Amino acid sequence: MREEKQSFGRRVALVTGGSRGIGRCVCVALAKAGFDVCINYAGSKQAALQTLELCQAQGVQAFTVQADVSTAAGCNKLFAALTERFGRVDVLVNNAGITRDGLIIRLDEEDYDQVMDTNLKGAFLCCKAAACMMLRQRYGRIVNMSSVVGLHGNAGQANYSASKAGLIGLTKSLAKELASRSITVNAVAPGFVATDMTRAMPEKAQQAVLEQVPVGRAADPEEIARVVAFLADEHSGYLTGQVIGVDGGMGI
Repeated sequence: MREEKQSFGRRVALVTGGSRGIGRCVCVALAKAGFDVCINYAGSKQAALQTLELCQAQGVQAFTVQADVSTAAGCNKLFAALTERFGRVDVLVNNAGITRDGLIIRLDEEDYDQVMDTNLKGAFLCCKAAACMMLRQRYGRIVNMSSVVGLHGNAGQANYSASKAGLIGLTKSLAKELASRSITVNAVAPGFVATDMTRAMPEKAQQAVLEQVPVGRAADPEEIARVVAFLADEHSGYLTGQVIGVDGGMGI
């Protein structure tokens, strides 16, 4: 898995939480679209290296950075590595996220803080760092991974829903701030997606969710990734401040 300096003019994408699930599929979709990819991960190095192989198989350059984007130090580490390797960033996908579910009367303050720090504060820190680079370039694409629960809420997920709703507000505000410099900011709001996290749910709970999905099935992570790749494309410059629901009709 050889890693080299980029060639001049190559487009660069940074994906947080890119080691598995939706994040992995986003990395591969962007690699297929011709982007060099910086794959951020917090935990599993092995999973991140698997994503790295899949990206390199598309003929682009890619590398991994372990960093906790929920802290300023972690975000600084990530962008320092990105700058040293590629010198620019054209696309930022804020996908890093965690859950700590529980009904409000049992929800610990620590669980609330951890979810908000990773899902929302981490996106804020990465958006701020990326915006500094994109403003100098006078070009960029930012995609924030929200959720259907950020739009409609969900019992037992007050912290997660609040973090994903906050991402929508962040998206719309930054879209207004950055549009004049050819930087778009959009959000994707997936519904029920077939990932390791959802497959770990009890079968009865999965079925209860599927009953709310008009198309009658879970999304494949690649279906989410294709929407992200569309928003990341240079020809999507007139689409900004939007929340694209990829939820099989749950939001109808």
